[in-house]
Amino acid sequence: MVRQAKIHRITRETEISAKLIIEGTGHTAVETPIGFLNHLLETLTFHGRFNLEFFAKGDLQVDQHHLVEDCGLVLGQVMRKAAGQGHGLNRVGFFIMPMDDSLAITAVDLSGRPYLQFELRTRRRFCGELDTDLLEEFFQALARGLMANIVIKVAGGKNDHHKLEAVFKSLGRSLRYALAMDPRESENISELLPTLKGVIDL
Repeated sequence: MVRQAKIHRITRETEISAKLIIEGTGHTAVETPIGFLNHLLETLTFHGRFNLEFFAKGDLQVDQHHLVEDCGLVLGQVMRKAAGQGHGLNRVGFFIMPMDDSLAITAVDLSGRPYLQFELRTRRRFCGELDTDLLEEFFQALARGLMANIVIKVAGGKNDHHKLEAVFKSLGRSLRYALAMDPRESENISELLPTLKGVIDL
């Protein structure tokens, strides 16, 4: 079974289209007006082993806020749509990723309850062209779109590029495991949900 989804979202501020295949190889085709954001999305996709086509444009004449936030929202929405009702999912994933001087810790629970725990400090406002002040907005929107509890913590580090890349590598791997199917439940895949409640509001 190949789980995949498409979304095309248009507002007065942004236009974003996304196509995601969960059972992918890490292939990406990402195009936004912010080069470093492209790099981070490609990094997440590669380590998640998803296939992602993602194209976005927005009102950068205002600032980056609308575009960066909406990119997080649409990425979460397309993952949520591809995951379906959540039958047979691992549901939870976590990963610790070192990258030179930095260490990123991420965890994901596809609980149906969006919440973000975010601990990341950067030394400068911009990394490449990306306004790092908007990263928390990106991840808040990702949590809402995916309806997930997401934890992001960076324990130390000096280089902002290393910190951010470590976060997206780690999150990609956390999502990879959370969205994977539990082979022990494959025989009853249409019945089993990874919750005692019997319902996950994906």
